[in-house]
Amino acid sequence: MAMGNPTSATDPGNTPNDPYQERRATCDGRYGAFFQKLLVFLLVVLLLPVSSSEAENLSCSRLPMLMGTYLANHYAMKNLTGDIKTHAVDQMIKSLDPSKTLLYASDVETFSDSLRTLFASLQTGNCTSLKQVYDVLIARARESEAMIREILGSEYRIDESAELLIDVNKRPYVKTADEKRALLRKVVQFQIENDLLAGVDFAEAKKKQLHRYELQTMRVVERNPEKLITSAAEAFAAALDPHTSYLSSENFTDLQIHMQLSLEGIGAVLSSDNGFTVIEELMPGGGAERTGRLKPKDKIIAVAQEGDKPVNVIDMDLRDVIKMIRGKKGTQVTLTILRQEERTYRFDITIMRDKIDIKEQEAKITYVTRQAKDKLYRFGVIDLPSFYGDEKGDKSCYQDVKQLLAEARAQHVDGLVLDLSRNTGGLLGEAVRLSGLFLGRGGVVAVKDSRDQVTILANGPAAITPDDNREVIAFPTEDPDTVFTGPLVVLTSRLSASASEIVAGALKDYHRAVIVGSDHTFGKGSVQSLTLLPRDLGNMKVTTALYFLPGGKSTQKTGVEADVRLPLWFVLQDVGETALDYSLPAQEIAPFLGRRGNHRPGWKPLDPALLSKLATKSKARIAKDEKFIEIIKNNKEAAGKKGIIRIADLRKAVEKEGAGKIKETPAELRKKARDQYAPFVNESVNVLYDMVTMKSAPHSTQPR
Repeated sequence: MAMGNPTSATDPGNTPNDPYQERRATCDGRYGAFFQKLLVFLLVVLLLPVSSSEAENLSCSRLPMLMGTYLANHYAMKNLTGDIKTHAVDQMIKSLDPSKTLLYASDVETFSDSLRTLFASLQTGNCTSLKQVYDVLIARARESEAMIREILGSEYRIDESAELLIDVNKRPYVKTADEKRALLRKVVQFQIENDLLAGVDFAEAKKKQLHRYELQTMRVVERNPEKLITSAAEAFAAALDPHTSYLSSENFTDLQIHMQLSLEGIGAVLSSDNGFTVIEELMPGGGAERTGRLKPKDKIIAVAQEGDKPVNVIDMDLRDVIKMIRGKKGTQVTLTILRQEERTYRFDITIMRDKIDIKEQEAKITYVTRQAKDKLYRFGVIDLPSFYGDEKGDKSCYQDVKQLLAEARAQHVDGLVLDLSRNTGGLLGEAVRLSGLFLGRGGVVAVKDSRDQVTILANGPAAITPDDNREVIAFPTEDPDTVFTGPLVVLTSRLSASASEIVAGALKDYHRAVIVGSDHTFGKGSVQSLTLLPRDLGNMKVTTALYFLPGGKSTQKTGVEADVRLPLWFVLQDVGETALDYSLPAQEIAPFLGRRGNHRPGWKPLDPALLSKLATKSKARIAKDEKFIEIIKNNKEAAGKKGIIRIADLRKAVEKEGAGKIKETPAELRKKARDQYAPFVNESVNVLYDMVTMKSAPHSTQPR
């Protein structure tokens, strides 16, 4: 698929795929009824893994019923339209040949016609086209294996000038046997070079590649027409929107593991993207994040167990890669990483498997100062990695931040930065309550379902008119003494998603905070529910609602725009809802800003003119900052080279990295991880300093 579905190779902790359900301690009564009905298993950010395994008893005759169930429950897609049929066919073809190395353009054209009959009716199941698809797949796999035997003959040599375009979206399907042979030669050269750089000798590397294509043929043969029915179900679900998916029994087991707090691994959410295993997110406190070396969108191209040689995992099933990465606490796994920035990097990183350090996930505050003539300003920076919590109420980011705010008041801070730049989501109730610590009373987020019913979640009563038919779920009103009313900056990025977008968006709509960061946040404004299907058909994850901010706009696709824009941390053009297939469009509802009664907040709303001045000052500062200049330069160079791998570059990268051996101490690696984010946090503090020193800055009524 063009964009694979991530799953976790870690103790997930409060991962982006945690259910959006309020803690039981605050979810009784009318809260509990709402969350049980609407927010049963609300998941955030990206997809779960698409399984290639067959769900029990999923037959052709039951496929129409399954399709109808999806349409009946989906937020927007209610009828089997021509677009849905086309999208389903496209998704299925992508799943059959994700790297575009198997099929010809003529095969794709034939499949596009024949597979439409598979998705053409909700009354009768017609799977005869799957036999034709299966026969072609076998023929093409055997052809590829024969070509590889020919390519890897006795005269084969590595072409060090070879280039491979790995961005499949930019590469068409081959049209002729000669084109396919030429493409396979480039792919094999990259694969063999990968083995050579890992210490495998040339003869053994050739044998491994031949065996790889023998296994590919075997897997295709085993993927019989009956198993292709599951592929069809997955393709149909993916055709509706990026976050709707079909989960077979095995895939659902993966989901259950992902939502537990006992899985041991490296602390990363992985996806499959055009034959590569890609790091989507790094869990705070996990081994991968603690290395200070890894970034989202890094590709894992080999995995080595402790004391063993690396195993090439390109084109390997995502589940198989995850099984290799997972392991017992205290054991090590070495990943070979491919990164494309201003140049192509290839390096090894060894990670100790462990449970995520919960302390690393907790909200933390640090203090920084700025000098202005005869006055020293003191600011607090709250780093919130996720909106965490548990059903027992023992852990709550809302409670933790509440305590940090009390500490900040005791420290007499002149303002705060709330860092959500790496926060990809979490629990909805925690996000609503936490917003109240900065807003006081008022509506925070609304959920609109497929019946157009709108439910507003608020801290205290929300301001709606008597004739407004929207339901309001009111969380307890925050004590005014605990509400922070001083100057506030929220730091975001393209990685900020779902719950973090709700908080940032609410603070922006109320003109409570300056949003500093990337051009916009991720843009996931949809809600998913997970349902066990009848008759052993598996499990259905389907989009059932959209989120809306107090101003009435959804975060869907557009995300939350920054008031003060910073450069991207690294190349993230393909990160966000708009980069996913078939994203739902943004919508609007009537605003629900304001509060009932005569309640007035203790803070002064931001003046738009002030925001403009802050943006201008920051832009001028960034233009002179050496670190930002380097970041902008690297991003520009990386964008120009994106998707192309050169064998010569790989060798140079390994030489520069010391053959992939990382020599830094754990403390040095942690410092390197912090240093990556330092320019962005520093500039957010600079913006806060500008805000409090300008004459038009909002005054604080915060107790000192």
